[in-house]
Amino acid sequence: MKILLVITSLGVGGAERLLTNLADYFVLAGHEVLLASFHGEAELRPHDRRVQLVNLQMRRSLLGVLAEMWRLHRLVRSFRPDVVNSHLVHANILTRLLRLVTPMPRLVSSAHNTNEEGLGRMLAYRLTDRLADISTNVSVGAVEAFEQQRALRPGRMIAIYNGIDTQRFTFDESARRRVREELDVDDSTPLLLAVGRLWEAKDYTSLLRAFARLAPAPLLPRLVIVGDGPLRAELGGLADSLGVDDRVSFLGVRHDVPALMSACDLFVLSSAWEGFGLVVAEAMACRRVTVATDCGGVREVVGEAGFLVRPRDSQALAEVLQQALGLSADEGKRLGRQARQRVMERFSLDATAERYLAAYQGTGLNAQRDLQGAE
Repeated sequence: MKILLVITSLGVGGAERLLTNLADYFVLAGHEVLLASFHGEAELRPHDRRVQLVNLQMRRSLLGVLAEMWRLHRLVRSFRPDVVNSHLVHANILTRLLRLVTPMPRLVSSAHNTNEEGLGRMLAYRLTDRLADISTNVSVGAVEAFEQQRALRPGRMIAIYNGIDTQRFTFDESARRRVREELDVDDSTPLLLAVGRLWEAKDYTSLLRAFARLAPAPLLPRLVIVGDGPLRAELGGLADSLGVDDRVSFLGVRHDVPALMSACDLFVLSSAWEGFGLVVAEAMACRRVTVATDCGGVREVVGEAGFLVRPRDSQALAEVLQQALGLSADEGKRLGRQARQRVMERFSLDATAERYLAAYQGTGLNAQRDLQGAE
């Protein structure tokens, strides 16, 4: 099968990590894969050199968008894919519109969230819904949110969970020692880790306020935040005003996230909204104790193998973080083993890739029923 994958950009994010992993999986399975991004340098890339990469170099103007659409049109005509699978809102809408003038045997649109930040985007999804053969989203909750917002008709979107490369995301004792030495954190100091773009959706404001409320347990914990974004300066100022700037480290973009997860004692997701919560599943695969806000599909990920707290409530988040920090070493290891087992059973990359292939072949509608039945 010839598969054309289209995404807005290949920056550092959950959807981008998933797509590069899928590209590697499809090529290894014998498919021909071309991965096209609309703009920006590829911060994430497939490992397999057989995956063809194309940057359409879109400029942020009307003429730039039209030129980019023409380049994508020519790419589709020359590659002649059996299926086109677009990811994220801009790629989804523009690829649907392109289908009005460019033949595509099958078009699958993949969203990765419950909230696309605005009624205009949801209206665009609704108006272009018929141009896609089927749409996907990353959790049952995300599918239901799209249906409730009337972004598409019921039955036009299926849930396909994000998949985790459990060989890469696994606990590594040597990586733990190396990273903690780099961060100057001794093994007795509790280390909290958060990973994600520094923007409104991740609600790092609540995390910092919760962190400032934590009592010594018995030592004062440290917090490491990995990622970059428009709120970097604002969050640094908040940490300073809360008096915790000496215990909070903003590391920016890192490409050794599995090692950082091995180094931490507690992984925390403070998001106001999510589609799936890929980083939570990655931390669980590394046998970390996780505390996450109950938004989007995160409950589907965590199950009974971690702690959930309501979003946008720093007091409640502080209380649950304190509870998690109070676990004994044996309790933490037991919960970590349970977390990894849950990921292995439900969220493996193999299972996710096969569900996408079924959607490409028109047999993926059962995936929605399978996931709903499993909950």
